[in-house]
Amino acid sequence: MMFRWRQAAFLFLCVSIAAIGIGAAAHAQDARWRITKERWSETDEKAWQDFVAALGAADCWTFDECIKSPANPYRHTDPKTRFYVDCADMPYVMRAYFAWKNGLPFAWQSAMRSADGPGGDIRYSVYGNEVAARDSVPRTANGVNALPILHGLVNVVSTAMFRRHSMDDDALLFTDTYSPRLDREAIVPGTIAYDVNGHASLVWRVESGGRILIFSSHPDHSLSRTHLGREFLRTGPELGSIFQKFRPIEVVGATRASNGALVGGEIVGVPNAQIADYSLEQYQGNPPGDPRRSHSASWMWNGENLDFYTYLRSRLSAGELEYKPVEEMRMMMQSLCFDLRSRKQAVEISLGRGIQNTNPPSRLPDNIYGTHGVWELYSTPSRDARLKTGFKEMYDLVIDFIKMDMVDAPRLNYDGNDLPGDLLAAYREENAACNVSYVNSAGRTVELSIDTIIDRLYDLSFDPYQCVERRWGASGEELATCRDGAEKTRWYEAQRYLRNQIDRTYDVDMGYTVESLERGPWGIRTGRGVEEGPEVDIRAYLEGRAARRTASGEIANPPATP
Repeated sequence: MMFRWRQAAFLFLCVSIAAIGIGAAAHAQDARWRITKERWSETDEKAWQDFVAALGAADCWTFDECIKSPANPYRHTDPKTRFYVDCADMPYVMRAYFAWKNGLPFAWQSAMRSADGPGGDIRYSVYGNEVAARDSVPRTANGVNALPILHGLVNVVSTAMFRRHSMDDDALLFTDTYSPRLDREAIVPGTIAYDVNGHASLVWRVESGGRILIFSSHPDHSLSRTHLGREFLRTGPELGSIFQKFRPIEVVGATRASNGALVGGEIVGVPNAQIADYSLEQYQGNPPGDPRRSHSASWMWNGENLDFYTYLRSRLSAGELEYKPVEEMRMMMQSLCFDLRSRKQAVEISLGRGIQNTNPPSRLPDNIYGTHGVWELYSTPSRDARLKTGFKEMYDLVIDFIKMDMVDAPRLNYDGNDLPGDLLAAYREENAACNVSYVNSAGRTVELSIDTIIDRLYDLSFDPYQCVERRWGASGEELATCRDGAEKTRWYEAQRYLRNQIDRTYDVDMGYTVESLERGPWGIRTGRGVEEGPEVDIRAYLEGRAARRTASGEIANPPATP
């Protein structure tokens, strides 16, 4: 999320064709945005859901590739251009693109200010942000060129847009999004998932078992797909996490030209109380409590007290929530494999820019998770933290499955007699199917797997100034082709404690020298990391369980190692 504002700065969208520098004038007629509809109908919203779902399922690795792919039914009507978006931009640009193609109105928050007061990074404000100004697509008989608007949005949007109070209902400076109910009718493709640690994604599918599939762009413009998990922190309504949907808007007071275009008028946002699926459920809990005391919310479903994330899956399941442990293991591993392939693309983009061949700065950025410039574009600390969280979530959930099987929990749908063995067999099959590789500094391909990554998870370097071997946690003979000198080697070794940390700390000063990092972590709030990362080796755990069952005579033949 490139930092584009200082607090309370009023930056307005520049729509001059000259500023875009892409020759849009030659294609102005092709890119004409005429607004012909006063509001988004239910049919439009359903078409928007289908549009997002199709792009989410497509085999594309950047937003620009997705827009140009067969998954986009409007691609043949596009003038020649390219789209570069990060995580915050993508929901806005995609929504604007769809509105353009369907003659729909579109408006946006064009400036924000922090409720914290002067100073600080507005993307990570403690008390959230307020809308300071709004803008919208002009309504004229001949329409306006859409390209400057779409490209200009990326200079305005940041994750600060999403960090605002979910109970805000200002009629004039209304928020672009609202808080929806937690059910299958409300959490649909096109719903925004906002992580208060500075990331935004779009939901593109909700599976029958309640798993939420999301995709997002990154500062280097690569695209990743995964499922929504515990890395998306639930906070109070003042920060706007987790779920948001675009607020319905209407054009009022316009006249209609002879060609059907709406002219003039103004954009009005539909108030929260008039939105059918508006709800503070994600803050209030169930039964609903005071949303301002969201930290004490409880989650009851069918008489059972659940944590928020289990409750969410229960609410989004097509029927009663049940876990099919072997199937869950496979889906989690497939999601992690997808994340690794996405990480590969991000590393390759950095290598393609030659960042690894330049000298590192004398200090880390003020915060490695939220910064700007080369570090934001090409480093991967936030991406790697989410990857580590995904491995830990799989580890914890599989252990829960084993415990549930031991007490014959009704939510566990498993009819076999050797769950550890069946899980281990599924693990080995999915590991064999996940092919990840990188080209080392000598030009040779190095094959990796989920197994390999688990063994070196806390060795994966997030630092773009380091060699590709270190980006993938190599050691021993594999590291021999790395061309890093003594200075970069010292930085890599000093960053170990930061690599061990899976929690992203955006509110901690981290502008350390290598000497400062070498003093050790001294606790997570110092910004120097932690002594050890949490256990994630689910393979070793399952092998241990299988060996104990074999030794005790519970099973005669353990799963064969391929």
